[in-house]
Amino acid sequence: MTHESQSRTSVLRWQSRLLLGLALVPVSIAIAFEYVFFASARPILLQALAFGTLLAWLVRMSRAATLGASFSGGLFTAALYLATPGWRTALWPLVALLILTFAATRFGRARKEQLGIAEARHGRNAAQVTANLGVAALAAIAIRPSLTFIPTLPAILNSQTLRLALIAALAEAAADTLSSELGEVLGGEPFLLTTLRRVPAGTDGAISFAGTFAGVSAALIVAAVASFAFGFSFVQVIQVVTAAVAGLFVDSWLGAVLERRGWLNNDAVNFLSTLSAALFALALAVR
Repeated sequence: MTHESQSRTSVLRWQSRLLLGLALVPVSIAIAFEYVFFASARPILLQALAFGTLLAWLVRMSRAATLGASFSGGLFTAALYLATPGWRTALWPLVALLILTFAATRFGRARKEQLGIAEARHGRNAAQVTANLGVAALAAIAIRPSLTFIPTLPAILNSQTLRLALIAALAEAAADTLSSELGEVLGGEPFLLTTLRRVPAGTDGAISFAGTFAGVSAALIVAAVASFAFGFSFVQVIQVVTAAVAGLFVDSWLGAVLERRGWLNNDAVNFLSTLSAALFALALAVR
């Protein structure tokens, strides 16, 4: 990372902290609310916390994330399970996302280190995890009536459409990670989405054909796993993949235009991209 990039990251660190507040605070309050006011739901809550703790421990032991990131991921996992308890749960597509991320991050690591774009050895931090999973967790607390602070949601925001939005956010996170991690190694010299000019690997907003193909494949895998879990129709799977790919291109545009100008940091770009994927999915579901 260049001195200029380090300086920009330091200046925009407030955006990462803001994301932590926007996602971790409401999810934490929602889980506490569930425990205090819904005693009958405590067995499911205990299951959710157990799954969250297990996932946090596995991620931490694999050195894929820092301690704070493991805690954040465990909390988001609990929220996802509370919203979709039992065997038909959002934890299946979440696990698919984590496996894809773990494999892609380690693929071609020597080459990434040579280019100076490899992920830190200590793994992802809490803000990075929140940027990828925060939108899905917020969709989860809207799905479960006892977890939402909104007395009545619009009719179009029913459980099924919110599930589509949740999965689209997870699928976009997987697509973004694989397009970046594999594109840097397999895609050759990438180009900017806005100008189509060739740029060095690791440039904000850069894309490649190989990376894009990897991203679309990742979105399809997550959507397929979600279809197994929730019984999505073929049309709904296509809607999720379409929304995830749209979010992937939003990510590239934000990186090329706003991140390169120093207006957004990477955590904010990733969060807004998963949010756009969720909104695209909602729009496709209710059109």
